[in-house]
Amino acid sequence: MNIAVVGLSHKTASVDIREQLSIPEATLDSALAELKSYPNIEEAAIISTCNRLEIYVVTQSTEAGTLEVVRFLSDYSTIPKGTLRQHLFILLQQDAVMHLMRVSAGLDSLVIGEGQILAQVKHAHKLAQQYKGLGRVLNQLFKQAITAGKRVRSETSINTGAVSISSAAVELAEMKRQNLRSARFAIVGAGKMSRLLVQHLLAKGCQSITVLNRSRKRADELAERFRSEATIEVALLSDLMSALPQADVVFTSTSSTEPILDRAKLESHLPPEHQMMLLDISVPRNIDPDVKDLDNIQAFNVDDLKAVVAQNQENRRQMMLEAENILEDEMNSFEAWWHSLETIPTINSLRKKAETIREQEMEKALSRLGSEFAEKHQEVIEALTRGIVNKILHDPMVQLRAQQDSEARRHAMQTLQLLFNLESENSSRKKYS
Repeated sequence: MNIAVVGLSHKTASVDIREQLSIPEATLDSALAELKSYPNIEEAAIISTCNRLEIYVVTQSTEAGTLEVVRFLSDYSTIPKGTLRQHLFILLQQDAVMHLMRVSAGLDSLVIGEGQILAQVKHAHKLAQQYKGLGRVLNQLFKQAITAGKRVRSETSINTGAVSISSAAVELAEMKRQNLRSARFAIVGAGKMSRLLVQHLLAKGCQSITVLNRSRKRADELAERFRSEATIEVALLSDLMSALPQADVVFTSTSSTEPILDRAKLESHLPPEHQMMLLDISVPRNIDPDVKDLDNIQAFNVDDLKAVVAQNQENRRQMMLEAENILEDEMNSFEAWWHSLETIPTINSLRKKAETIREQEMEKALSRLGSEFAEKHQEVIEALTRGIVNKILHDPMVQLRAQQDSEARRHAMQTLQLLFNLESENSSRKKYS
């Protein structure tokens, strides 16, 4: 039984590649079903965010299983396998386990310590459960990774400063523009990323903010949330082009799969002397790259946030070391559970043999006692014999599962097989290490 992860992230692929491989939540059900239809994939879970797409699988054959995931990704994105492989990473066993721990803790994020990724890992776990992608192994792995992420955030200070894409975007705007407080802002979208943008802008003392969204209700709810701190204007997305001349800095964060702004729209609605900064934090991108051809436009996307991240890296280095120690603890806990699965075939054989003996001996005893007595007391005798067998087997099974050393554990299994004359497990036992 092997764990593998195949994926790409901001470290291995540019935004134009990542957006082709983004899997919306609405299609996750069919994507997981397709992955599990491959002959070598037994369990599957998908993490799809603006900065990463990662597919975790449990497979009997790592080579065959990972090839099937690559085939799935190529078919889904229509990117040829040869091109796609340049951007993919593949991690196996302990490396895959530790990677998910690091992702959950925010150590693999564009912004180190980012808090949003933990919620995304939780959501991926929930959806994989809902759509029947998970089995015993991945379910436990995701639960352990979520625990690791929570511990890192509660036991270190890694989530201080710019810890989200939204906060990094605001910091980038501050780096590129003097006197950010006096700027007029437009935020396109009213989801969680937009809420964080408003929060960080207000923390910088910015007050002139307009939120545009397809749904007026959702935009109103966002504005109401910050009513005590500032008056936030609300408009519909259909009014975007008329609102642009009133903005100096525009953030876009919508779920649109097509650009909502391009060079032609800006040229036709924006005076050429109006200087504007566009920060697109969406994947797929909301702003067409051709806007950079305009002299009065500064345009940035999620990949441009790396400059902000670099400034924070040095401050977080010590906190990352503390976080790695926590992840090592959680990894050891998962591995102890994972390796204990190796004992299941031996335990099942031992229980099966004991149950066969119990049933045979009980049948002999009942036949000697006569049908009238047997019918009257069979339930009591059944409970008595089951209780005796369970108590006899309890300590050997607990001790076998508790063996941390792999050699000692396998020696114990061999001893049980020899002493109880169990069927050989060597050919059927699954390899977990």
